[in-house]
Amino acid sequence: MATVPPFQASVFEPSTERDPDKRGAGEMSAKAHAEQMQAYAQAGKERALALGNRGPIRFDANGAIDAAILDAYWEHGFYVFENVIDDVELAELRAEVDAVLARAPAGPGAEHDLNGKPAVGREFTRDSFLFAAPLSDPLGGTSRYKGRHPVKMFEPEPMTDAPKYTIERIHGNLQIMDSALRLYGHHGLLSVSAAVNGADFVPYNEVSFVKEPRLGVSVAWHRDGTTHWDADDWDAGAHGFNFMAQLYPSTAENGVWVIPGTHKQRVADIPGLVSASGSERINTAVPMICDAGSVVMSNRQLVHGSFANTSPDRRITLNMGFFPRKRVLNQTITRLDGQPDSFDEARVRARSRIIKLAINARHQRFPEAPVYEYGPLADEADSLVWSEETRRTILHDYNLLDMYI
Repeated sequence: MATVPPFQASVFEPSTERDPDKRGAGEMSAKAHAEQMQAYAQAGKERALALGNRGPIRFDANGAIDAAILDAYWEHGFYVFENVIDDVELAELRAEVDAVLARAPAGPGAEHDLNGKPAVGREFTRDSFLFAAPLSDPLGGTSRYKGRHPVKMFEPEPMTDAPKYTIERIHGNLQIMDSALRLYGHHGLLSVSAAVNGADFVPYNEVSFVKEPRLGVSVAWHRDGTTHWDADDWDAGAHGFNFMAQLYPSTAENGVWVIPGTHKQRVADIPGLVSASGSERINTAVPMICDAGSVVMSNRQLVHGSFANTSPDRRITLNMGFFPRKRVLNQTITRLDGQPDSFDEARVRARSRIIKLAINARHQRFPEAPVYEYGPLADEADSLVWSEETRRTILHDYNLLDMYI
């Protein structure tokens, strides 16, 4: 397997921007913040529903993704695919997420869960859980992640009974949850990726965002791509996209907000947008609202972010990212943790094997569902069969090969 420099632990440490032991009595309460969000959320919801970029995954008579879907995606930078995950699969995903969270470390660096049992995820090289103080903004206005989150979001005061830390993210979805691996092999979603990125598309990474009611942290306004902004052949798809599978309804109050069309801009003045709006509630943004079982396709060049979840509603989002192969192959980059990395053919091929493995895992669980044919690894089809052996030899620590651009 291709080798990769080790991740720097500092990137995945809990935020210290807000000390969970020091709560400011004069700060706005979570309840007051939720009330202030109501008018903004309603206006944003109306703008979002007027865009016309939502519906089921549709194919034309030739088996290609409906051109109207692609037109809407390239116009706005995101598309809401409705009713992608049926009730059976959704129940399996929810149950496994709950099981993982129940066995998560009791806090940053802990070896045991809240019940004193060995925590899940400790068997992997890279930490599976990222913690932060409730309702905090761990990244906004800091130099972390190349300083791509230039403006800090408002941090409401959590309830007095809030825990010291809340889980913000789960890394390596596919190795910690079999149900997530099966979803990754979804025929319709992979067909969409091929339509957007080309049939030789490659993977990025997978992470779950956890936004528990009245605890979930902010993700400050930013754009994901960091590598290709100055490329001579830059275009609106240069940094790929993320699928965002929603296990619970994504609302204006708990969901991700985006500024439509910003994926087509090389430069976005986030501080200027915030200043012009009078607060971090940017007045041109819209929320990615959808029901449980929907999957949002979001361009990584969009300006996007999310507010502290002071609502009573939970959001769990499984992110799955994909790139055009030409944007990744033979690239040498500096990762978000400041370390160099490169993606030769062996590295790209090794990381892409997870796509084939997921397709087979899905077929074993849902044998009647359509099976996607991933062409770049057609010659390895016989060896990429989901089993306990391939869990150990291929899937374990797969995310050390994640590719960042």
